[in-house]
Amino acid sequence: MTSSYKRLDKDNAAVLMVDHQAGLLSLVRDIDPDRFKNNVLALADLAKYFKLPTILTTSFETGPNGPLVPELKALFPDAPYIARPGQINAWDNEDFVKAIKATGKKQLIIAGVVTEVCVAFPALSALAEGFDVFVVTDASGTFNELTRESAWHRMTAQGAQLMTWFGLACELHRDWRNDIEGLGTLFSNHIPDYRNLMTSYSTLANSK
Repeated sequence: MTSSYKRLDKDNAAVLMVDHQAGLLSLVRDIDPDRFKNNVLALADLAKYFKLPTILTTSFETGPNGPLVPELKALFPDAPYIARPGQINAWDNEDFVKAIKATGKKQLIIAGVVTEVCVAFPALSALAEGFDVFVVTDASGTFNELTRESAWHRMTAQGAQLMTWFGLACELHRDWRNDIEGLGTLFSNHIPDYRNLMTSYSTLANSK
């Protein structure tokens, strides 16, 4: 079986942040809570850095799932915000799908809580409608490794690509010469060890 490399294109991609809600975040046990929140915010920051259309959605936020993480709302005050009244699969919500199609983008970058439901269901639905889907694994979380692996296998079997936020940023950026300081700052803000690299780089650059 042959397959082509479907490469991310910042001019053809949109980001879907699905159900990063205060209540649901408490269910995430397959990744350290602090690291997970850092990864979610890193994805949000790179979406802003690359000027990617971003859509926020929540599920039954008046119930136990709780409100959207406030940092996301603050980062994207003007983004489409779809508070689903009850649909578990975000793709079953007409406003959500309309907002996606209104972007005109064919590559969908998806992250959410929990992985096997809030990420997998819309990912599979989008794939069925001909979109290219990229799942940000470290900005999506669930109960344990078993449920995570089951979701990953189900999505990849249908053609979804699994990526981390760091890999995503690098593939979108393509070439360091496009903006060394900007991308380096984004990395430094979310990867403490990367800050050391940028400090070293800045020191050498300023000494020339």
